[in-house]
Formats: sequence, structure tokens, C-alpha cells
Amino acid sequence: MFQRILPYLLAGISVGGQYALIAVGYTMVYGILRLINFAHGDIFTAAGFFMVYLTASGMPMYFSIPLVVILTVLLGFTVERVAYKPLRSAPRMSIMISAIGVSYLLQHLMWYITGGLTKQYPTIPWISDTVTVLGASTRRVTIITPFLVAALVVALVALIKKTKIGMAMRAVSRDFETAQLMGIKINNVISTTFIIGSALAAVGSFLFFSNYTAVSPPAGAMPGLKAFVAAVFGGIGSIPGAVFGALIIGICENFIKSVGYANFSDAFTFALLIVVLLFKPTGLFGEKTSEKV
Repeated sequence: MFQRILPYLLAGISVGGQYALIAVGYTMVYGILRLINFAHGDIFTAAGFFMVYLTASGMPMYFSIPLVVILTVLLGFTVERVAYKPLRSAPRMSIMISAIGVSYLLQHLMWYITGGLTKQYPTIPWISDTVTVLGASTRRVTIITPFLVAALVVALVALIKKTKIGMAMRAVSRDFETAQLMGIKINNVISTTFIIGSALAAVGSFLFFSNYTAVSPPAGAMPGLKAFVAAVFGGIGSIPGAVFGALIIGICENFIKSVGYANFSDAFTFALLIVVLLFKPTGLFGEKTSEKV
């Protein structure tokens, strides 16, 4: 029994870790701007295409991987500066509409550039190898994902707790206007938040597309949506909550597949969110907030 369940458990933890890296980007941006960056899933997809085209050009893997991270960070930074910064003082609904517009723009640009064709993701040496764990065969990426995610989240929490920019992030997330009056450079803080979120999305794309090797323009839509659900499920604005929510979703959907209901795994994710929010509207780790009058 355990031998049959183990591959699904490992896959669930791995997929949950990949969702977590995307979810952290959502939750950080929301914590600072109170904005759902709907383009985040498309930035994740763009990272996959960057890898496809860089390796297809003959560039060695040890150059391609860091360059993908740099290009993804530049894309996230550009999106923030072009689409969100000019609307900083606009009504929140305007920024949300802009985020939806950027999402569709990026997706249709990818359709245009790729001709709508699905691309094969390149094989990354070592992490794509097959290994045996307790008698179950799986890819090495499945094993290293939770450890890599844990290391990145610990580093991120340390950055937020121990550094000057982290202190500024916490101040801005607590009270945007007061932080601005205290001399904190809001634009730098917001740009740093988008840079970190985009870098994590790039790392998530390496792990995700090493398992699911087909890259297409809408490929990031469902992972991005599930990562958003994970962020809300855990309590949007909370990094530990986003990680915990992502792991729960990843494990649950893979166990549903193990009992032969793969077609219902996506529906279960959203049903679980509804049930949790009925009993805890702010998510599992979310804090109650009060609007100032």
C-alpha cells in the first residue's frame, strides 16, 4: 500500500513546493500593494520560454539558467514600472484592471512569438535524472524541490526580518502612507518585491517544466491560479501561509489522482478554498484587518 502511495506523496510535495514559489510572489506583492498581480503566472510561463529559446540557440546550460533568472526579473521589474507605478495613486480597481490587461498582453505576445506551438522544455542535467526512493521511481527534481523551496523561504524570511530593505517592506506592508511620510523609498521597496517574486517564479519554472516538459502560452495559467488559491488558502500576505497552502494543495490533488479521480483534482482545489474561507475568511494564517475611517 505504502509503495503505491509513495510516488503520489513525493509528487504532491514537489508540486506543492513549485506552487509555493509562485504563491510567495503573489503574497509579497499583495502584502505591499494590496494588489493581486494577475500577470505573475504569465511571467512564470515566460521564464519557461526563455529557457527553451536560450538553449535552442546553443547557449550552454550553465549560462542559460542564470540568464533566464535575470530576464525573468527584468520582465517583472518592467511590468511593475510600466503598468503599476503610474497608477500608484489611482483607485485600487484601476490597478487590478491593469494587472488583468498585462496578463492578457503577455499571454498574447507569447502566442504571437511562438506561433501558438507547444515547445519542448530542455532537459536540465542531473535534476531530470530518474532515481529510486524506497522502491519508488521518480525524477530527482521531485526530491530536491522541497529542500530547495525550504532553503529559499528561510533565506527570504531572513531577508525580511534581518535586513534594512526587509524592514522597509514590513513597514510599507503595515502602513503604506506612514512609511512614505517617514522617508522610506516606496518605489525601491515595491521594485525589490517584484524582483524577488519574479526570481522565485523563474526558479519555480525550472522545477515545474522539468516535470511537465511542454511549454505553451497558457501553460502557467493553472499553476498560477492554484498558487493564488494557495496564497489565499494560507492567508494572503503571509509567506509561511502561502507555502503551507501550496503544500496542502499539491499533496491533496496528487492523492485524488492516486484513487482514480484525476479529472476532479482541479475542482477539489477550488472547493477546498471555498470550504476554508467559509470558516476562516482571512485564510489559515491570515490576520484580521480593520479599515481606517
